[in-house]
Amino acid sequence: MLRVDLRELAQGRAVETRGELKQDDPVLDGTELRLLRPVAVQGRLQAIGEDRFYWQGTARTVVAGECRRCLTPVETPLQLEIGALFTQDPDAQDDPDSYPIASDATEIDVTPAVREELVLAAPRFVECREDCKGICPQCGKDLNAGPCNCAPVTDAAGSRCKRSRTSSVLTN
Repeated sequence: MLRVDLRELAQGRAVETRGELKQDDPVLDGTELRLLRPVAVQGRLQAIGEDRFYWQGTARTVVAGECRRCLTPVETPLQLEIGALFTQDPDAQDDPDSYPIASDATEIDVTPAVREELVLAAPRFVECREDCKGICPQCGKDLNAGPCNCAPVTDAAGSRCKRSRTSSVLTN
């Protein structure tokens, strides 16, 4: 369970949290994450002062993407260490490093911290391998599978630029 009853924390002991976020969990709506596996979450929440609680946990999953060069599907495992401060302190409500808790709250939900860390950790651009050759800009063949039969592309704009620089050097 990723929600903890505040009465359990009032007894002065830490509370273990364990649960998972499914790939279609509404909390992940609005993110560009494509999860291949549910997010396995576990951690420990404890009081660290009046109206302040600290959650230390981990989240594990695998996200789907495609190589930015050749468009091959790529799986990226994520293993996150998360530390999050939850507070009912009105002076800390605008602190971007903490998660606010309403003064009349009866529980703490660590899911927003997990969501935020997943979004920050998931790579926007991935490559299938460091030496990926990409795809041919003319025929679209994956060049990792071998060369295509297309003629080499010449950059007409670049060669014009080179000629104009050369001619201006010769005329000056």
